[in-house]
Amino acid sequence: MEQWRHVFKLDPDRELADEALERVCLSGTDAIMVGGSSGVTFDNTVDLLARIRRYEVPCVLEVSEQEAIVPGFDLFLIPVVLNAKDPDWIVGRQHQALKEYGALMDWQQVVTEGYIILNGDSTAARVTKADARLDAKDVEAYARLADKLFRCPIVYMEYSGTYGDMELVRRVRSIVGQSRLFYGGGVDGPQKAREAAACAHTVVVGNAVYRDLERALATVQAVKETV
Repeated sequence: MEQWRHVFKLDPDRELADEALERVCLSGTDAIMVGGSSGVTFDNTVDLLARIRRYEVPCVLEVSEQEAIVPGFDLFLIPVVLNAKDPDWIVGRQHQALKEYGALMDWQQVVTEGYIILNGDSTAARVTKADARLDAKDVEAYARLADKLFRCPIVYMEYSGTYGDMELVRRVRSIVGQSRLFYGGGVDGPQKAREAAACAHTVVVGNAVYRDLERALATVQAVKETV
């Protein structure tokens, strides 16, 4: 994970043909992240995992629903939505999951993500009741909270379908020390992929896979070529 530069995020609740999935998995991306804000179930998650496992690409689960926790992933990413107004998304769901599965978990496979949701119109913001009306100092404070206080391995700036403020992303990257900065949102082709890769440690491409596969695939090389 420490070396990942490019990640494709696939939603179990969205259709993706076998040929398209094969191209994504063989694209040279560093990993496939499986997750979504709604409609994620055990059945559609295990189905997508089985299809991805035909290939050698690392595959991780971003856990949003306790019922959709499927064994067999390389890592399990646990989001802590720092700017959520619903505390269930900060400690509530995590507590319930640990109450049921804590004694069985392999903690070497568990990674905490300090999430900052920055698109107030997104499904993720609505579900978590995230306050996305943040100024730069707010975002910087949340990044420090995740990096310095909570010591999350990942700080995730999530613009969820919209292209974010790259200067702010760059500022957050300069702040985090031990955390790896993931950026997601609006990366729909190689140009934006290059811009995002110049600011964040890791670029996550999701919606573009379903909207324009060719441009989505072109983001892999664009990110890899960006220093």
